[in-house]
Formats: sequence, structure tokens, C-alpha cells
Amino acid sequence: MGDFYQNGIVTTLHNLTSRPLDELESELLGFSRQRPIGLVLPCLYSELQGPALGHIVEELSRVKYLNKIVIGLDSASEAQFIEALSYFAKLPQDTVVLWNDGPRLKKVDQVLFEHGLSPTEMGKGRNVWFCFGYTLACNAVESVALHDCDILTYDRELLARLVYPVAHPNFNYEFCKGYYTRIANRKMHGRVSRLLVTPLIRALRQVCGPGHYLDYMDSFRYPLSGEFSLRKDVLRDIRIPSDWGLEIGVLSEMYRNYSTNRLCQVDIADVYDHKHQDVSAEDANRGLSKMSLDIAKTLFRKLATNGEIFSTEKFRTLKAAYYRIALDFIETYANDAEINGLDFDRHSEEMAVEVFAQNVVDAGAFFLHNPMDTPFVPSWNRVISAIPGIQDILMQAVEEDRQHYTSQIS
Repeated sequence: MGDFYQNGIVTTLHNLTSRPLDELESELLGFSRQRPIGLVLPCLYSELQGPALGHIVEELSRVKYLNKIVIGLDSASEAQFIEALSYFAKLPQDTVVLWNDGPRLKKVDQVLFEHGLSPTEMGKGRNVWFCFGYTLACNAVESVALHDCDILTYDRELLARLVYPVAHPNFNYEFCKGYYTRIANRKMHGRVSRLLVTPLIRALRQVCGPGHYLDYMDSFRYPLSGEFSLRKDVLRDIRIPSDWGLEIGVLSEMYRNYSTNRLCQVDIADVYDHKHQDVSAEDANRGLSKMSLDIAKTLFRKLATNGEIFSTEKFRTLKAAYYRIALDFIETYANDAEINGLDFDRHSEEMAVEVFAQNVVDAGAFFLHNPMDTPFVPSWNRVISAIPGIQDILMQAVEEDRQHYTSQIS
């Protein structure tokens, strides 16, 4: 059930009336005639065999207001790329697949590397960055939405509500973040957001003192959602983190570049479920443990750029404050689960908090020992300035892949 409460300093657009999807899509179709709309889908080849993507493609095939779909394909061989082309060929929109592991795009990456501008870490951030670069280069859309390819409960209304705020010609938003309830199978999910991000932001307020940036971050109802939309001009300036800090890093970049009245968040789904990851307490390079490390490092870097001074002692104090606040949140969530008849495993929640608390200290130690670490990929403005012909090179590589391999689709 939606509410109309505005919390924090970022506008919240609610789902108050369950407006008919046909009305939303009809409006968006009108908007798209003036301001073409695109969609970016970062995708792993393994997701083509997963339970979610087939339904997503089926839903997207019914969306008439999309002018272009850009799919970034990771971890795919040549045969798998051909399979992906066939898989996505059923989409009626102008659809292009970037084969990130193919020889042509690797040559583009080599050009970037020679100029010190290549993304250094494989992953979603790198995939999204190349998709954004291609979207800029083809200059075919004015508004762009992005969502993941593992959403088990996908409905095309999610996309309509996500892109509406930046596609509407009379709205002033440059960026929109999607949010939703993370309840599935009678359980609360979203542990990293519930048990790390919000408690850590509250602890940082307590230890470092109040600040506009922390108020801003605390305004987002689901800061780690993989769904957001933006206007094309944003793509030029935004610097995307290449690690698990992607979502937090994007929010931080929007804070740096725009006034908060140009940003919003929107309720995009009553039910949302996707593949879940283990906490991976035994291996800090995997799962939610790795994610929590990268998120904490991203927050610490941003606060440092705002003038915050960190030390080993401050990080120890921060860990203690975080741990206490996170345990209080567990009590709150346990009560919320009880009144709603949900299952709640307090033991696993507290185990996750213990892992996250240690990772707060480890992320702090990494930050102190690597003050010049720069996980952000350069903005496309910088890349275009350094390599004036890079957009044509990128477009040519993608087009040659498409022409060469489309003929091999059975």
C-alpha cells in the first residue's frame, strides 16, 4: 500500500492509485515521439539460461514506446554471442547487443588502455559504462532506463514507472531511482541495504557529524536497487564505479553533479524478487561480503572528498556505532516481520551484521592504505576529449559484430 509521505531531501513519487498500465504507456508513447526513449540491459550469458530473462524479453516485446534497446553481454564465447543475437531477435525494437568479450570490442578496450582510460575491473559497472558510451555515440534517444536481467517478478509496468519521471517533457528530473518492497516467499530480503547501508549511514552521522550528503543518501528508500533512469546529457559526465559500489557510486555522482531538486525516486513494483547471493563470510572476495566491502569503501571515499578526515581510531569507533545501530534495526525488522506474518531468522541476520561490521573496519583499513585508489571509470566526456574518434570506433565495432554474426543465426 502506497503512502504520500515525503521523507528526506529527494522527491518520492509513490504508487498511490495503481493507475492502469495502458494509460502510462499511452502517455509514454506520446513522450517518445518528442524525446525518444531507450533501455540499457547489462546481461551475463548465464542469464539466458536463467528463469527470469525469457519473461523479461516477452514483456519488453509488448512495449511500444521504446525506441532502442542496448544490451551489454558479458562472459560469452563466440557461439554464445550468436545464441544471444538469436535470443534477443524477437524484440521488435531497434536492439543491439554489445559482445564485450569479442575481439572487436577488445580492440576498442585496448585503445582505451593505451590512453589510461580502460575500465580496470570486469563486472556490471564496466558493462554499463560501455553501454552508456554506445548510447551516447548512436545519439538515438533522449531518456534512458536501466534494469537488471535477473528480475523473477518482472512486469513491464516496472519499466513504465521507472522511465516516466525523466521522459515526461514537463518534469525537471535528470535522474530517477527505482524502489520497491523486498519481500518474497514470506521473507524479508535486501540484507545489504537493510543491515549495512542504512545503519552505516546513521553511524557515520553519529561519528562524523550531520552532513548534507549523508542526509541525501539516507533519503533513498532502496539505495541498492539496480534500476534507475536518466536523461542523455547525464551520460556524458557521470563516472561509474567498476566494483560492487556501482549503485552507491551512481547516487554519489548525481549528488556531485546536480541539485537534489533534479533527482527523484519512484515506486516501481509491489513485488520484486531476483537471484540471491550468499553472505560468504569465509571469503571477502565473493557474495554479499565483497559487496559490503566495496560499498563501505565507496562511502568513505565520497566523505573524504567532502573533507572528512579518517583514521584507524575513527574507523574502530564507526564499527562500534554501526554494530549497535544494526542490532537495533534487527529488532525493528523482527517486529515488522511478526506483525506481517513473515518468517524472520534473527540468527542469520545477526551473523550478517557481524560480517558487515568486520568489513567496515577492513574497508577503512584499505582506504587508509590506498589513498590514491580510483575505482571510478573516467567519464565519457574525458574519453571523447582524449580520443576524439572513439565514438565512431565503438559504433563501428558493434555494427561489424552485428553484421558479421547475424547471418549465422539459425
